[in-house]
Amino acid sequence: MIELTKTGIDGLDDILNGGIVKNSTTLVSGNPGAGKSIFGLQYIYNGVELFDEKGIYLSFEENESDLRQAAESIGFENWQQHVDEGTIKVYDKQALLRENDFSAALELLLDDLDDEQYERLVLDSLTMFQLFFEDEREKRTYLLKFTDILRENNLTTLMTNEQGTVFPETDIGLENFLTDGNIFLLQTPTDSGVNRYVWVAKMRKQNIDTDIFPMELGQGGMKVHQNASAFSMMSEEDSPI
Repeated sequence: MIELTKTGIDGLDDILNGGIVKNSTTLVSGNPGAGKSIFGLQYIYNGVELFDEKGIYLSFEENESDLRQAAESIGFENWQQHVDEGTIKVYDKQALLRENDFSAALELLLDDLDDEQYERLVLDSLTMFQLFFEDEREKRTYLLKFTDILRENNLTTLMTNEQGTVFPETDIGLENFLTDGNIFLLQTPTDSGVNRYVWVAKMRKQNIDTDIFPMELGQGGMKVHQNASAFSMMSEEDSPI
C-alpha cells in the first residue's frame, strides 16, 4: 500500500488519486504569476491546519515578513501563529543566501531536516537555488544530493521552478527527470483576463488523471475544478504532453 500525503487543495487530491506519494519530491513549474508560491504556501499551511503535519518552507526569493503577508492576504490567517509555535519553520532568502554557498546553507538546514517532527517541505524556487552554482554539473550534483537528503529524512517535498513558456515542451530541464512528480501550472491570456489550468504530467508509483483541469486563485488559495479543459481534446500533435 502506497502512503499518500494530501495537499488539502480543493479538487487537486482527486486528480492525484488521493494525494502526493509520501517521501517523494514533486516539481511544480509555471511561468511568473501562475500560482507556484501560493501552491507552496497552501501545501505547508494545510499540512498543519488539516493534517497535523509540520512543515519547512525554504524561500530563496522572499523575506519572512513578505511570506507572512502573502499567506495572510489569501486567508491563511494562522500562518504567523504556526511560525511562532514552530509547526511551520521558515528559512527566508536572508538566511539562505547569507553565505552565498549551498554547503553552508545546507548545514543550516540539517538539524531541522534530521528532526523527524517535520513531514513537509517546500523549496521556492529552484530558479534562485541554481544561482549558488557555477556550472550545470555542479548544479546537478547538489540537486541529486539534496533530493536524497530529503527522502532520507522522510520529507514530502514540493520544489517550484520558473518556466519561460506557456507550455513546457521546449522548456524541459534535468530537474523534471530527477523528481518523482511533475505538476505544471498554466495560464493563458483572454480578452477578459487570464485562464488558469493545472496539469499533473507525472507521478511515480501512482495512477493519476493527466487531463488538464481549470483552476482559480483567490481567497483560500488554489482551487481545481473537475471538468477537464478543452486542452485535453487537442490532437496528439498539438498537445503540450
